[in-house]
Amino acid sequence: MPEQPPKLKPARFNAPWSRELKLLTLLASVILIGISTLLLVKEPEQSPPLYHLGIWLPLVLLVLCALFTVRGYQLEGDHLLVLRPGWRSRVSLRGLQSVTLDAKAMDDSIKLFGNGGLFSYLGLFRNKKLGRYRAYATDAAKAVVIKLPTSTVVVTPDKPQLFVQIAQKLAGSTVTS
Repeated sequence: MPEQPPKLKPARFNAPWSRELKLLTLLASVILIGISTLLLVKEPEQSPPLYHLGIWLPLVLLVLCALFTVRGYQLEGDHLLVLRPGWRSRVSLRGLQSVTLDAKAMDDSIKLFGNGGLFSYLGLFRNKKLGRYRAYATDAAKAVVIKLPTSTVVVTPDKPQLFVQIAQKLAGSTVTS
């Protein structure tokens, strides 16, 4: 019977917030809470249902974005787990082509769909360097680009070099770093 390779323990990484993300989140939160507060204080006696939507929609948006915050990452087997408050997203690393460090990977990106700075940079983006990619990011200066057969993913772990090394080992690939 052939000897099985030893299983590596899952590796966990934090998702630190950049100064820019902290400022964007603070500013957007103040604006959203301010809109709801102002509308609530100025609410007329006979307010239409649409007025109530204006009160609650900014708060719902704030809560939804908070629920999708990227708290960290876990490399486990041939999967990347994106850790969220109370849940996680799973990204298959099967067919991994490369894992590289690139602090400028997200430069000049255009958001196609998602969140561009309220608790995280999350969703589909595009730029000349990467083409279309999915981001689960909190600090673009720590960007790790994961190239897969049909997609590109950008994550921003607290220890990007270690993340690259472990991702390569777990995937069993001979990829560049």
